[in-house]
Amino acid sequence: MTLKMKVSICFIIFIISVSLAACDDSTLESFLQCLPTHVNSSNPIAKAIHKPSDPSFQSTLEAYVKNLRFLTPTTPKPLAIIAAAHESHVQATVICAKSHGLQIRIRSGGHDFEGLSYTSKVPFIILDMFNFRKIVVQPYQEAAWVEAGATLGTGGHFSGGGYGNLMRKFGLSVDNIDDARIVDANGRILDRRTMGEDLFWALRGGGGASFGVILSWRIKLVRIPEKVTVFRVGRTLEQGATDIVYRWQEVAPELDNDLFIRVMPTIANGTRKGEKTIRVLFIGMFLGKTDRLLPLINKSFPELGLQRKDCQEVSWIESTLFWAEFPKGTPIDVLLQRHNTTLFLSKGKSDYVKDVIPKSGLEAIWKSMLKVGRMFMQFNPYGGRMSELAETSSPFPHRAGYRFLILYSTNWEEKDGIDTEKQVNLLREMYDATAPYMTKEPREAFLNYRDLDIGSNPRTIQTLRHQKFMGSSISRTTSSG
Repeated sequence: MTLKMKVSICFIIFIISVSLAACDDSTLESFLQCLPTHVNSSNPIAKAIHKPSDPSFQSTLEAYVKNLRFLTPTTPKPLAIIAAAHESHVQATVICAKSHGLQIRIRSGGHDFEGLSYTSKVPFIILDMFNFRKIVVQPYQEAAWVEAGATLGTGGHFSGGGYGNLMRKFGLSVDNIDDARIVDANGRILDRRTMGEDLFWALRGGGGASFGVILSWRIKLVRIPEKVTVFRVGRTLEQGATDIVYRWQEVAPELDNDLFIRVMPTIANGTRKGEKTIRVLFIGMFLGKTDRLLPLINKSFPELGLQRKDCQEVSWIESTLFWAEFPKGTPIDVLLQRHNTTLFLSKGKSDYVKDVIPKSGLEAIWKSMLKVGRMFMQFNPYGGRMSELAETSSPFPHRAGYRFLILYSTNWEEKDGIDTEKQVNLLREMYDATAPYMTKEPREAFLNYRDLDIGSNPRTIQTLRHQKFMGSSISRTTSSG
């Protein structure tokens, strides 16, 4: 079956229709009365329903809002929130919303750059999946079932082709999924066998909410050393950061598959009072000990100047604290705590790079960053296993030939008194200015870094420009974490 045939089949699987007419109270009440008729008495749904008149409504809404840009008096609010606590609650929500012409926004709890999992321009409800957080490890099968609301907002992370610091060794999260359980548009629970291979293919990187509500994923576990080495090295422009980043572009995709080095340009204070400069962080993880890392990196990337004092040998679970920037020595029990505090307003964009950006281009990027002000970037290297998998192996097409993925992010707090529209436009101007160095025809983007500047499809699924996805260009509208 060709890629285009798969696309045409998968796109018709799951669309919850919307009514563009105003939703009156009778429609909402009818919807709410419909819900308990589709669950059994042993799993009542009443406590899962949060209406605007309920004291719990606002706190439930705000709990997983990650961006204050979408928590204002004028932000559209849901008619109700269904915080599903059982699979039957998900089924009932889908069936009743479909029969009453209400749009569903599915929220699994992770980042959502454009707030699409909890806002809409038409009458809608939120199907909140934060209670679905169970993880069942199957050690003898080297696998685990992970529910969609597990910390990290797994449902959306996986369905958008989620990546991490192991991708050069083992590929993406979607490359390590061998089963899934979903609720389709008819309220049926399906797994890989009952949904068929075409839909299962589409779920793994095509944006899960386009095709169903993800209940859980079965992921393949991978073997890693008992100890890994992590490091964080900073270099300013005065310390030669531009030359080091230029060299990183050349070598990062070709480094040993056990080594992942992220580049993170940030804005820092300069040597003179009131002056700002660029400080680039080189943040890495090696699947092994320092004694093996240092000779390897000093041969392939000596420009970084990595030293033993820069390195920490930790267990895999401890490395997650390092990446989350917890202070050294933080107990791993902190990973069991949910941190839902919303601290800032933000706007993000993304790009892919195939050709090495010249030093003059990097210098132009640094100038643009300083103009935007409160922002950072991330360059995440590809190569390794990413280059070995065909672009048709999943809907995620960014494979061989890609050097790295770029994230642009501007963040600020309410107390800063920054004009939101002006700040967002500064980032857009920077994005436009970097176009000569990025992928072209189309200019590509990462599905999970949603960006409505690219386009949207509010009425039907249709082909739009700019977003390379499933071998064609479409906009991103699915709800994911």
